[in-house]
Amino acid sequence: MSKNMPVMVDLEPGTYYWCSCGKTKKEPFCDGSHKDTGKTPMEFVVTEKKKAGLCTCGRTKKAPYCDGTHARIE
Repeated sequence: MSKNMPVMVDLEPGTYYWCSCGKTKKEPFCDGSHKDTGKTPMEFVVTEKKKAGLCTCGRTKKAPYCDGTHARIE
């Protein structure tokens, strides 16, 4: 999988933490690898079951969701 492609996930209702540092081994979710990076995960809440594309390029304007920005990255 390309680092810039979104990860498609099935989300159940609940609270999630999206990785914003790019160091996680559980992409796109935080695994605590951000320690000492100055970055923190983004908490987001899902209220109903849904399929979503979560950003992995880190440049989306709709975090944690992919907005297609990865297609414009060289």
